[in-house]
Amino acid sequence: MQIIIFGAPGVGKGTQAKILASKLNLAHISTGDILRDAIKNETEMGLKAKEIVQSGGLVPDEIVGGIVKETLKEERCKNGFILDGFPRTLNQAEILSKILSELNNEKLYLIKLDADDNVIISRLSNRLVCSQCGNILNKDEVTEYFKCPTCGAINSYIKRKDDDEEVIKKRLQVYHETTSPVFDYYKDKAYIIEVDGTQSIENVTNDILKKLNAN
Repeated sequence: MQIIIFGAPGVGKGTQAKILASKLNLAHISTGDILRDAIKNETEMGLKAKEIVQSGGLVPDEIVGGIVKETLKEERCKNGFILDGFPRTLNQAEILSKILSELNNEKLYLIKLDADDNVIISRLSNRLVCSQCGNILNKDEVTEYFKCPTCGAINSYIKRKDDDEEVIKKRLQVYHETTSPVFDYYKDKAYIIEVDGTQSIENVTNDILKKLNAN
């Protein structure tokens, strides 16, 4: 099974990708993670990306696509994968289509998590992140001398700069202008599953699994 998980920043793509990967025995391919791994492991594409990142530039789509292709050829992707964070642009979508046609191009699903902008702004502007392990909680859950339930660190929760309201609005603008059109690209290229991303995590997961089984 080959899945692209899609939606605005903060809608819960990463959370659902991890859960679905575990339940369906698929590889969770987070673009950010594999880019960092490629740079760390100094693969051919990783070295190219490292040079660009160190100079302060943005890694071109072709290099990100090359790293995605390297990853999808790995043994862990043999049973299928969930792509999280790629494609973000029409150019990336076209690159992915070429990659999948060269590899084992199976039935492709696109899972779109929907949520209004105001819900996302409220959700992101009220979240805190553990500086030690990356666990995310709502600020109402974090008290003085709070112990992280994941790693046990004390008073480790911080608000990231990209979770400021104005930054979130800019990220959403970029999403609507450059990423949202990717959804239209896949309308005749993938099985589209749309889910209300404002539900509880468990309900979103159950809704996705129910609709996947129906196809």
